[in-house]
Order: sequence, then structure tokens, then C-alpha cells
Amino acid sequence: MMNLTCIAVDDEPLALELVSAFIKQTPFLQLAGRFTSALEALNHLHQHPVDLIFLDIQMPDLSGTDLARVLDKGQPGQGPRIIFTTAFSQYALEGYRLDALDYLLKPFNYMEFLRAANKALAYAELRQKPVETNHAAAAPVEAEDEYLFLKVEYQLVRVPLQDILYIEGLKDYVKVHLQSAPKPILTLITMKALEEKLPAKRFMRIHRSFIVALDKIHSVTRQSVQIGSINISVSDQYKEPFQKFLSRWT
Repeated sequence: MMNLTCIAVDDEPLALELVSAFIKQTPFLQLAGRFTSALEALNHLHQHPVDLIFLDIQMPDLSGTDLARVLDKGQPGQGPRIIFTTAFSQYALEGYRLDALDYLLKPFNYMEFLRAANKALAYAELRQKPVETNHAAAAPVEAEDEYLFLKVEYQLVRVPLQDILYIEGLKDYVKVHLQSAPKPILTLITMKALEEKLPAKRFMRIHRSFIVALDKIHSVTRQSVQIGSINISVSDQYKEPFQKFLSRWT
């Protein structure tokens, strides 16, 4: 099992003591520092990177959400992961938008803490796998990934590519419509970011708000595609690549 270095940040001494004790109690977590100020934590992180931060939100000088934004500006998605700890439930949506791994509502017990820590461990192990593959000596070329991981609420959900019918964009969120489920998955990601994760041979963006699985198309016209009972229009912006695809059908 891999280990995660982490820090705890909370301006309440009792809350900071509790989180620190929980970290020490968890075998795969290593406490690298504890801070009563987000500014102190930020100064420490500039010199001593960590894997994970247990971060309070309401603090003087610099709030937890402000610290999260500062850390994300450097290398988005590459910095330490964050688990927010707060007594105020109204910050949950903000924490989700900041791509936090989890959100612990005070007062929380060790089992709730451990569940959040296990999510961080699973995320770290998931990110490590491609690195190990890339460094394998003389490794054979692997088949294209058959699934992707999407963040749904505060967990990563494994979605097989073969199960995807089409994807619908809703501002900063997308709905992933699946063959195996009556309700779509709602995940916080942009259409552009998700499009980059999908293999171009299997998926095509045909509209600002729609990406379709090419093998799920039942019929086509020059202006639309039919997937099951859903008819999706092709917008002018994407007509040229769609026409190239359409030429295979004629």
C-alpha cells in the first residue's frame, strides 16, 4: 500500500488536534505538518509539497476555498488533493466546484474520516498506474483504455466506454447517458475536457452540447443522428468532420 503525505489546516485548536490524531491513526497517512492559518500552510507547501490537505474553510486572512484556488492556479489537477473539513454545509457545492475529493461536515467521527482518506488513497493509486506502465521496460503496446473515471459527487466512478450512448453538456457539468442505466451520470467537467479524454475513433462531437458514441448511432441524415429514440442535430461548427464521417455511410 502506498503512503500519502498530508497536512491539516484549521484555526480551531481542538478541531486541528482531532484531525491530526485521525491522520496519525491511519496507517497510509503521514502527517507532514499542522497549521492554524492557511497562509502558513501555503508558505510551507511552496517548499514542502504534499499529497493531501485536510482543510478547514472558514479561517481569517485566507479561507480554505481561497487556498484551494491558489494551489490550483499553478498546475491545475497536479497539486495536492483536498478534503474540506467544515461546520457549514452551504460550502459543499463550492467544494465540489473546486474539485475537492471529499467534504467532511463537523463534527465527524473516525469512520467518516477514514472513508474520505480511502478515497484519496484510491485516487492516488489510480493516478500512479499510468506512470508505472510508461516506465515498464520494453512493454508491449497496450490496447486502448476501455473505460474512464468520472467524478460523481465526491467519488470516482468507473464508466466503460462501451456503455456510453451520448454526452450532453450543461455549462460546467455534463450528463453521460448510458446504455445500462435509465438515468444519466452527472459530473463536474467541461465538454472540452471530457472530449479530450475520449478516443476520437469512437466518439465525435457534433454539437456544442453533444458528443455521440459512433457505434451507437442507428441512423443519420445530413443534419442529425439518431441514437435510440433521441434525435441530435449537427451544428454548423461541427458539420465538416461530420460530413467526413457520413461519407463512410454512403
